[in-house]
Amino acid sequence: MINKSLKIGKYLLFAVIASASMTSCRQDLESINTNPNSTDKPTSFGLFNYANKAFMDNTRDGFTSGRMTLPWVQYSAQRNYTEEDKYQYRLSVANSMWTNLYAYAMDYKKIIELNTDPSTATQQSNYGPNANQIAAARIMLANIFITLTDSFGDVPYYSYGTADPDFQALDPKNITPKFASQAKIYADILKELKAASDMIKTDEVVFTNGDVLFGDGLKLKRFANSLRLRLGVRVKGVVPGADAAIQDAIASGVMQSNDDTVGLTYENTDNNPSPMWTANLTRNDFAINKTLVEMLKGNKGPFGKTDPRLFQWAAPLGVTQAQVKAGNYEESTDPADYAGMPYGVPTNGIAANQSAIGRSSLFSKNIVKKNYTEVYMEYAEVEFLLSEVNGWSQMNYENGVKASMQRWGVPTAEIATYMSGLAPASKETVLTQKYLALFGQPYEAWSEYRRTGYPKTLLLPGQTGTYNSSVTVGGVPSTTYTFNSLITGLTDLPTRFYYPTQVQTLNKANWEAASTAIGGDQMNSKLIWDKN
Repeated sequence: MINKSLKIGKYLLFAVIASASMTSCRQDLESINTNPNSTDKPTSFGLFNYANKAFMDNTRDGFTSGRMTLPWVQYSAQRNYTEEDKYQYRLSVANSMWTNLYAYAMDYKKIIELNTDPSTATQQSNYGPNANQIAAARIMLANIFITLTDSFGDVPYYSYGTADPDFQALDPKNITPKFASQAKIYADILKELKAASDMIKTDEVVFTNGDVLFGDGLKLKRFANSLRLRLGVRVKGVVPGADAAIQDAIASGVMQSNDDTVGLTYENTDNNPSPMWTANLTRNDFAINKTLVEMLKGNKGPFGKTDPRLFQWAAPLGVTQAQVKAGNYEESTDPADYAGMPYGVPTNGIAANQSAIGRSSLFSKNIVKKNYTEVYMEYAEVEFLLSEVNGWSQMNYENGVKASMQRWGVPTAEIATYMSGLAPASKETVLTQKYLALFGQPYEAWSEYRRTGYPKTLLLPGQTGTYNSSVTVGGVPSTTYTFNSLITGLTDLPTRFYYPTQVQTLNKANWEAASTAIGGDQMNSKLIWDKN
């Protein structure tokens, strides 16, 4: 696991300055009030840390993650609100995600402005080289817009380096920005990531104070190139120049080990715990999904053997939420002691749902903990990307599996046992292992499923699932049910979110144009790279 601890509390003093660049409310605020402590000369590292944390808080929480993408890719299953597992999500959640991500994008834009404006650049250089600060902000802006575009399709877009008239986002004077096309957005993000990577001073720090992600320019550069590799693979064959971007990113230097993994570690305090700790604070709505557990047991998928990550991610049967949160229970390496929560049991099947709850494992104390590390991108994913680029390379494939297990603290002997006789590299095995390595990163797993159709083990609409019809261990035979989507016409995973209702109202003409361009504002309209 990543050791670097996010000293959030130390930097909350600087978080208030973000209100100077906000144009809309955060999800947990009912209104925007003028902050008497705001300033027109904020610190760049304060803005950076605030935006990074806020991004994670709002994409890995109990709503945009826990009740949407995390169950959709079947890492989790809800114990109560199964309608959302069947794709009937709360529109207000995606609305807030849209609003919040654009607000955080403004924070990164402000960092660029502070480091390029002659009246403030000298002051900001006290907090790190101007070039590295600008590069860091450009890279995180790219990450924001990848998330928005991957989730919605055509969206309003901003570019620091390209003066395209279609790029109208983040202009406070323009409240009805045009939606840029996906092709233009992805092409420009590839360009922005390269430009940011090229300007980084690798032998210098990123920030002299408060840097909790990178430490030095070299790690930042490898992150930028790894993101470019990820995106290039995604849009290869769709966006011109993607192949060249892939090769240039690799040549420029991608992640080399788990030390290069970029993650945000929350504080082990009640003030600034991880988003999923907060989601489990007063409720017990989330359990590890049966699909994932059966894959880890070797009962589903191409591997046919127990994956020791099961014991890192799940709590044994019978362990309560209170025990998980206290970190106080006896661990087990017997696969029989684990069972996943059946996914999308009938909405009106109260008895079925309660029975399933009684025979399912919760997430482990490694997951539900205050100082959990939420990952932006990890080294294991890079190795799987390289395996694909290199024609399903066995070496990169094995490197990826080992790196994932090492990051999760799997003992060396158990890694060796698992690797012996591991199914050889192929499209199916590499992409299935990539899905496992992306555990806890549901937006990326969702994008990969849409692009590739892997893993082949997910329970899809119209297919049959099972649940134990008794809470007694070893009780009566399992009962079957049909997993039904609650969205008409959706016969697979959702391919996108609906555009926010406020956009439909306040920016109607551009919303209508974007909806027409993507083939309709529907949950089964495919993005340009969606090959599945």
